[in-house]
Order: sequence, then C-alpha cells, then structure tokens
Amino acid sequence: MTHTTASDHTEQFEARWRQVLERDKRADHQFVFAVRTTGIFCRPSCPARRPKRENVAFYTDALAAEAAGFRSCKRCLPRQAITPGDQAIAGVCRALQQAVISAERPPTAEQLAVVVKLSASRLHTLFKAAVGMTINQYTQALRSVQVRDALDKGASITDAIFAAGYSSTGHFYRRAERELGMPARRYQNKGQAMTIEYTIATCELGQLLVARSERGICAIALGDSGDELIADLLERFSNAQKIMPSDDFAEQIQQVISHIEQPGAASLNLPLDVRGTAFQRRVWQALQNIKPGQTISYRELAEQIGAPTAARAVANACGANTLAVLVPCHRVVRGDGSLSGYRWGVERKRELLKREKMK
Repeated sequence: MTHTTASDHTEQFEARWRQVLERDKRADHQFVFAVRTTGIFCRPSCPARRPKRENVAFYTDALAAEAAGFRSCKRCLPRQAITPGDQAIAGVCRALQQAVISAERPPTAEQLAVVVKLSASRLHTLFKAAVGMTINQYTQALRSVQVRDALDKGASITDAIFAAGYSSTGHFYRRAERELGMPARRYQNKGQAMTIEYTIATCELGQLLVARSERGICAIALGDSGDELIADLLERFSNAQKIMPSDDFAEQIQQVISHIEQPGAASLNLPLDVRGTAFQRRVWQALQNIKPGQTISYRELAEQIGAPTAARAVANACGANTLAVLVPCHRVVRGDGSLSGYRWGVERKRELLKREKMK
C-alpha cells in the first residue's frame, strides 16, 4: 500500500501521526500528509495548524499525493521533497518531448545521462521505473501521438511522419497499424474503407452505445443522450461504412448489457478492437485483470505494470479508454479510496462499483 488513512489503526499510522504532531523534520523525506477538507498535502514539519486526525491521509511522496488529487502546500513546499532522480526523469521527458515537437533527432540516452549527471545505466533504470517503458519506447510513443495529432489536423501522411522526427517513412509504417489501430491512410481518412456496425440500447445506467469493427468491439459508451453518443462515434470514424447490426452483433450487445446490469453473473469473452499507445495498452490489459468488486488506486496500478512513479500517466490512460466496463477503468480510485473522474460520469462509476460489490 502507498498510503494510510485515518481509519487504519496501525502502528505505522500512529507513528506518522505523532511525527506530524511533533513537526518532526526528520520525517520530511519519508512521507507527506494530505488533508481531505482542504485538498492540500504538506511535509510533516509544516508550521501550519494541525488538521483533525480523521481528515488525514499519508502518502509515500509528493507524486503519490498529487496523483490522488491533492495540491502542494505553498507554505512548506513539499513538492521540493521530490528526489533528484524524479527531477532528472522529468527533465529527460521534457527534452524528448521538445525534440519530437521540433522534429529534431532525439538525444541519446548517453547524452541525456550527461545532462542529468547520472550514468547511462542508472538513467535507464530510473526512467523505466518511473515511466514504465524504456527511453526509446517513450520516444516512439511521443512520435506516434505527434503523427496522430498532425493527421487529425489534416496534414499529409508524409508531412506528419517527418514532422514527428522519423528519419524515413518505412520506420513509421512498420509500426503504424499497431499504434494507430489501422493503416495510416485509413486513420487519416477517419476510417474510410472500414466497416462499423453500431447501435444504441437502453440499460439501467442510461443510454448505451456499442460499436464493432472487423476486429471486434471498438467502442462502448454510456450517456444520457443516444444522439450525443452517436455524434462522438461519427466524429472518430466519420468516413467509415455504417451497416445495420447483424444477429451475432445483437447477441454481443446483450452480453454487454448483462455484464453492466449483473456483473460477474457470467463470463464475458468478446473480441475487442483496442487502439492505443503501448503504455495505454499495458494499463488497459492490467485493468482487465482486476476482478469485479475490487478496486485499486492509480499508484497501485502503476506499480503492477512496473512503473511505480507513473500514477499520473496511468490516470491519463484510464481517461483515454473508450471501452466502458469491458476495460474496467471504473475500478480505479484515488489513493484515499474516494472516487475520481470517470469518462461516463462519476455517478455511473459509483453505481457500477456498488453493483459489483453486491453480487
């Protein structure tokens, strides 16, 4: 676990609470404490007035507290307690992002190591632990996002490829279908030549959209308006060929509805058309391993995929999920157990969790 709450009557909680009451400076680099009523986290030695014990949660570091939605105290500046290693990785990420945006050749790991004053091997170790992928994989993910954004804005495929810093078109095309979910030309044309069948159904959580491509279920969305759900789908695949739902697709839709209304009642094994970056797919795969009725924090999920300090990136990946319920991002909560944002509404998230715990 990465935190303790006021309801955890453990020796660790009591020891940390005593250090907070004593404003023990020796604990400043061991943990931070957050106050739910103010939304702020502090160092143990912070000179501010002490909060009520029941409003306190402890986190291992400033990054974990921020991932849980708390803000840094402007008086004791706990964010400055972030380790030099954390700062080095943040600097490396900024350098790589700037290189991709500028279509420059990204600096090598050896060059980056010199800048952040670490050995190349140490930098590799810290980077993978923090980000969840190697420096080369991270650069590739940045380039894929850059290409996707350029294509969305109407750039030609060749211009988008070279604007993202690729040295040749062949290097990009070898990865394009895996990263974009379809050939680059088809992505540029918003799904032209694709066949998508979709329908709107009513379930106990409101309106439900389910869409299927040739590969499998490519979108599941919940909302109050079927028209709005369809408009969002058509924006993503405006040139795809739309067809009437087939009989076997109708059966899959009923499986999705049953899974929402009676979670865990029957096994669900539907083909999925999952589209995202390598990091996003790792997060989504880990989400599918969480059993109904269980929850996990963003920090804990980051640890599970081998990226213990990448809680913020994990949260972003959850937000990018387009397959409601089947990729169960609703099972991820804040470090203190409270509910954070949900693409299809926090109330639906609460109801989904309630149903799963009652099964």
